[in-house]
Amino acid sequence: MLPGAARRQESNSADAAALRAAAVRQARESVRAWGLDESPLRAPRPPAGPSELPAAQGVVLRPGLPPVVSRIPTTDRVVFLTVDDGAEKDPEFARMTRELGVPFTAFVSDYLARSDYGYFRGLAEQGDPVQNHTLNHRDMRKLTYEQQRQEICGQQDELEREIGVRPRLFRPPYGEYTTDTLRAAASCGIESAVLWNEEAFADHMEWRYADQRLHPGDIILTHFRGAALWKGTMPDMLREVLNTVTGQGFALALLDDYL
Repeated sequence: MLPGAARRQESNSADAAALRAAAVRQARESVRAWGLDESPLRAPRPPAGPSELPAAQGVVLRPGLPPVVSRIPTTDRVVFLTVDDGAEKDPEFARMTRELGVPFTAFVSDYLARSDYGYFRGLAEQGDPVQNHTLNHRDMRKLTYEQQRQEICGQQDELEREIGVRPRLFRPPYGEYTTDTLRAAASCGIESAVLWNEEAFADHMEWRYADQRLHPGDIILTHFRGAALWKGTMPDMLREVLNTVTGQGFALALLDDYL
């Protein structure tokens, strides 16, 4: 190698090392600033692309209908954070997820989100997908097929107009659905219906399993809510989630990479 090329290579390596060191320092500072117990673990590389789901615990398959998923079949020590509804539009939550590199998926309802869709556009722009939670958060079991189509397809149209992407994922309000719900969702372009295992609040976690532990592929539910309804803020909730997830040896991954 010529002397000049060697010097350039050495300089490039030094620059790369400096950038890595600066990133590590920034990450540590963010962890301290947000009051976390320790740095969140990083998820492994996701699958090359969403694949057909196998029959497994947490996956309900019916011929010709979107699968209903409450746990992703994976052996990776990853779990998935999902945030519902859209009432609280907390800029500190958006900043915290951005600074810490926390992936999550939002499922929003128009009647709550419409007052500031710009907030959700910002989330989508920072890499956090916005998916379908119906127009008005009605119990699907109490609606006719056509009413369900209006709720789901209407929110598809609204999110495409406001966010610029037509959702692939759908969460039925209250986790309740019928065969007609899945038929209606499929007719609107939905590929999977998403439920959950655990629910996170600002001051505690609620568990589906008696062992009160996370399991690979679990989906965590929480909401866009603040101190008016919770004993804390959305950053408090995210701190609770991250301390629990990291403390149990898991990383948060992006649900949309697996479905």
